[in-house]
Amino acid sequence: MLHKKLVLLAMLLILGAVTNDRAFEAASAQPNAYHFGFKKSERGELPSIDEEGFKPLLEKHGALFLGDTAKKDLYLTFDNGYEYGLTGQILDVLKERGVPATFFVTGHYIKDQPELLKRMVAEGHIVGNHSWSHPDMSQLSAGQIQTELQKVKDEVAQITGQRNMEFLRPPRGIFNENMLAASKRSGYISVFWSIAYKDWEVNAQRGSQYAYDQVIKQLHPGAIILLHSVSRDNAEALGSIIEEARTQGYEFRSLNELIHRTDDSGQSMPDAAEME
Repeated sequence: MLHKKLVLLAMLLILGAVTNDRAFEAASAQPNAYHFGFKKSERGELPSIDEEGFKPLLEKHGALFLGDTAKKDLYLTFDNGYEYGLTGQILDVLKERGVPATFFVTGHYIKDQPELLKRMVAEGHIVGNHSWSHPDMSQLSAGQIQTELQKVKDEVAQITGQRNMEFLRPPRGIFNENMLAASKRSGYISVFWSIAYKDWEVNAQRGSQYAYDQVIKQLHPGAIILLHSVSRDNAEALGSIIEEARTQGYEFRSLNELIHRTDDSGQSMPDAAEME
């Protein structure tokens, strides 16, 4: 029964999530809404959103899908809509290998897993905003968006002591100008991704080797990696992914390092969003 409930919750939370190579059509609910997508990296070439129709909108509002492509830095992010018993294992791997990550959480996750939230923060990770109720935020008013985001921020602060929250991942990657503008006014940077694969279906896992192959073949400088924490394949492949990426000369960085960089003299550098 518990397994069936988790599967149903998974379907409700991530229904419509898309990470296909060119899957970026306007969201059907609203003509001016988009479902984020990108042309995947192949053979070391950089991924692209040049032909997807929304690049100027992301640039206008300082959203991210890539870091500095001149550096072999990687930014590891997880979407945590609900817990499937694997986040502890993921945290173990990150701690063992000294890798920072950002975990984007929902209201359900906050209420259900306060101890895991505490552990994320205690071990140096960032907790990001994935909205309170996982709605299509392109359909909300600016006031409703603010409420969704503030509830997450307040509850995370109360549980973990993390007072600052500046990273947002829109549920299912659906966005429009109102959503980007409203969240930016609330102090958020919308964070999309440049490496991802279809990993969220808990009953359609294909093995850790498959997860490893899907991530490693897309590696590129400045990558923001999206993984879902409900994937057993991801949890089992994570250590090998980290090791291989480091073998190829990559370093794992925190999103905070991406937007609060300094040069060798200690002077603040432009945020990545300002360098688009």
